[in-house]
Amino acid sequence: MVLKLTIDDQTYTIDVSDEMLKDAEEFYAKMDQDMDKGWQMSRFWVEQPDLYQRCQIVADRILGAFHSEKQNMVLLMSGYILSRVPHIEEVIVDTSGDITQTEVIA
Repeated sequence: MVLKLTIDDQTYTIDVSDEMLKDAEEFYAKMDQDMDKGWQMSRFWVEQPDLYQRCQIVADRILGAFHSEKQNMVLLMSGYILSRVPHIEEVIVDTSGDITQTEVIA
């Protein structure tokens, strides 16, 4: 599956294999359990992030992985978004530090 990801003015195509999605499902379920407890999203605490907010949270992690050049983490986090929103068109990651401004286009 492919995730189209835009960071600043650069668009990336992240290709995540079906095998990786399957192998990582247990990890993704753990991520969901962690987010079920609430999450700090910029200045706001969100008690129970919805699917859109979860994608924003994970997109922020992808941004961090890009900056630290951790390609495996980019793939793993992209896989989370693809596994939860398989019909996704694009994620436009906010780089100003406000996670809530990241756009998830499905």
